Amino acid sequence: MEGLLSIGRFARLTGLSIGALRHYDEIDLLRPAHVDADTGYRSYNDGQLPQARAIQRLRALDLSLEDIRDVLNDEDATALEEHARRVEARIWRLQRIQHRLRHYIERKDDLMAEPETMDVDHRRLGVDLFNYTWTFLEKENRTRDEDDEMLLATHASAYHWLHAEGAQPQNRARGEWQIARVYAVLERGEPAIHHAQRCLDHCQENGIGDWDLAFAYEALARAHKVAGNDGEFRRNLELAREAGAKIPDAEDRELLEKDVDELAAA
Repeated sequence: MEGLLSIGRFARLTGLSIGALRHYDEIDLLRPAHVDADTGYRSYNDGQLPQARAIQRLRALDLSLEDIRDVLNDEDATALEEHARRVEARIWRLQRIQHRLRHYIERKDDLMAEPETMDVDHRRLGVDLFNYTWTFLEKENRTRDEDDEMLLATHASAYHWLHAEGAQPQNRARGEWQIARVYAVLERGEPAIHHAQRCLDHCQENGIGDWDLAFAYEALARAHKVAGNDGEFRRNLELAREAGAKIPDAEDRELLEKDVDELAAA
């Protein structure tokens, strides 16, 4: 038909094979504009070129056809973000494999030896899981499963910091602080209070001041607010302000004041 592109020409213009185009037709991913009733020949129009090229680029990024379908139908790029997380996890796993292989190649490790301990980079996992938890805390309209994953991730982060070589008391305090924040966001007052108090305990027992101490009081204020303990909420909010005023770094002090002001206004 006039104005249509043959499947061969369409394939050349998009970088897709003819076989792939036939398959995409069969699974309703990319239908041709016209199919000849007698010959079965498929034809496409110019307006289908952008979608076809997008499919080709996404296939080059190792997305499955189902993921590609989701990407093409998903205006907020959720499917791409999920694929990026899977790729990142795969990269970490391959880096660990490469590290072990290099040790075997260079004879640093005995391939035949009995395993002594589990080979885990606790520090790296503690950092990564802490940051991963924040992606959920900053996300609007989390699902119930995402709430569960967020909670598991923050506890896992604290666990790995507990076992990380060279970890400092500040790391323990910050882990407890994030757990308290997660429980507060989930409106679970009792565990939020428990972990906020543990954060404060670590600060006081180890002489930790500055913004760690200020945020420990902020966490307690937030937790008591969720639990409905108005007196403790206000007391710890004032303690957070007092400790925050002593933070020497202006940017850290501003961050604390912003959180405290938002909490007071909520």
